[in-house]
Amino acid sequence: MALPIRSLHLGENENYELERNLWNDRFIAATMRVNGQSSKVLVRYRGGHTRTYPKRSYEVVRQGRVYHYNAEFDDPSMIRNALSFRFFEWLKVPSPRTRHVLLYRNGEPLGVYLEIEGVERHFFRKRGIGYASLFYAVNNDANFELRASDSLHHKSSLLSGYEHKAGGYEERARLMSFIKGIHEHNGSKAASFLKCRLDTDNYLRWLAGAVLTGNYDGFEQNYALYRHRKSGKFRIIPWDYEGTWGRNCYGNVVSSGLVDVKGYNALSAKLLEQPAFRARYKTILAEALRGPFTERRLMPVVRRMMGELSPHIRKDTMQRWEFSEFRGEEERIRTYIRERRKLIAAAIRKW
Repeated sequence: MALPIRSLHLGENENYELERNLWNDRFIAATMRVNGQSSKVLVRYRGGHTRTYPKRSYEVVRQGRVYHYNAEFDDPSMIRNALSFRFFEWLKVPSPRTRHVLLYRNGEPLGVYLEIEGVERHFFRKRGIGYASLFYAVNNDANFELRASDSLHHKSSLLSGYEHKAGGYEERARLMSFIKGIHEHNGSKAASFLKCRLDTDNYLRWLAGAVLTGNYDGFEQNYALYRHRKSGKFRIIPWDYEGTWGRNCYGNVVSSGLVDVKGYNALSAKLLEQPAFRARYKTILAEALRGPFTERRLMPVVRRMMGELSPHIRKDTMQRWEFSEFRGEEERIRTYIRERRKLIAAAIRKW
């Protein structure tokens, strides 16, 4: 199957600036051709350690909308992000839409990329979701703790780890108040506080998704947090799920039992202390084991995605992995699903 083509064109000066400022998040002007139509865009590199790779990822603003073009360099299947976001939608957690494309830069083929919908105003508008604020969790200080993740010292700011993307200054105070409140209340007061400030069903479904897919890095960063305009409650959206389904964010094979059923952050721990929230979470996990988190539901999607990519991966000279590794990923993901199902079912019974 032919993949859509995205063609970036940068002028000589702009090309130089983009390369010179590898770690600078300043956008560079360019043009992009999509579906036969060219338009002006802004482009920059994106990612953390991946910026040092020979095949880099891009963020593009096109016609007022944000798109991420992920090289998925550490994922030999190139489908883990796409599969994860599809799975979250089945769990009723709004997630970015994706499609695989062939990316060109100044006529040079860069290979297969994953085009990911940015979480910004168009994301919410398309889904009819009103939002009063939006924060990106950009590093592991976004752990809902009072202390930094790598020390015993209190954070200089409770917003450490977050990038404030939308909402007035008062929304910063609301999020800080929420994080502080997690640690101030216990027992029934904690339950009332969380029920008032957090969309607990959304959060528990997100937690189930992160736990089932095995995203070790997804609990303290790599999510978007927004305050729903109508309810006034915080909700969460997944982001960056390349390190899932049996591999970590560097592409290393990991145990299917790496991620604890309770996840890893202060908010999850506080929620799961409450019998009612814990019971609801167990119900969500059990429902997932009967429905979307099954080979019957997931493997046809895996086969279709990998089948569409196979001829293009074979010809992609920018890939880190041998084609034989790509071909083995269907069975690796299947094995992960089987093993993870058993582990989660056992954890639910013991809990």
